[in-house]
Amino acid sequence: MISRRAFVIGAPLLAAGCGAEAVWAPDDMVARNIYRDDGPPRITLMTMKAVSNGQGAHSALIINASQRVIWDPAGTFKHPSIAERNDVIFGATPRLEQFYISYHSRATFYTTIMDRDVPTSVAESALNAVMAYGAVPKANCSRSTSMILRQLPGFESIRVTYFPNNLEERFGSLPGVATRDYYEDDSADKSVAAAELDAAIRARE
Repeated sequence: MISRRAFVIGAPLLAAGCGAEAVWAPDDMVARNIYRDDGPPRITLMTMKAVSNGQGAHSALIINASQRVIWDPAGTFKHPSIAERNDVIFGATPRLEQFYISYHSRATFYTTIMDRDVPTSVAESALNAVMAYGAVPKANCSRSTSMILRQLPGFESIRVTYFPNNLEERFGSLPGVATRDYYEDDSADKSVAAAELDAAIRARE
């Protein structure tokens, strides 16, 4: 875990802002980074919000299916060692998940994490949907995520929205959702988080 002070309410996650960039990791890099988790098939919605007023700034997903990935639409979480194809980050190990969380965490933003266990077929449909979606334009993180979710069995009540808090509210109203918040109190300067991420990854390579 990155050595930055943190405190948790219930459990993890954080971020801020939506970027946009089409990327395509080569086949061998993706193959090396595929990670399969023994946990239940699950879809996790992460909503990054301002500490000052709770306003949503970004939406993202963790999908645990035949492999575990992070869907970071129009996101800015980048590193040469991370395999990404058009906003799908492969190899979502607990270690990479923590890097993702810590990169987005700071004094000015916190994240609400909502876990929902789903049938294997639904998790696999979610995985296929994010892999097929393509690069997401800036400011479309919640729109793209809500479009994907509403196509899945058991998520039909999700409405297409540009607003992270609206998506969070809809997701949270579904049965079987477990919710927790994650906070860190480090610098509000995102470049500091990027530098620490790079150092932490290189130290473990």
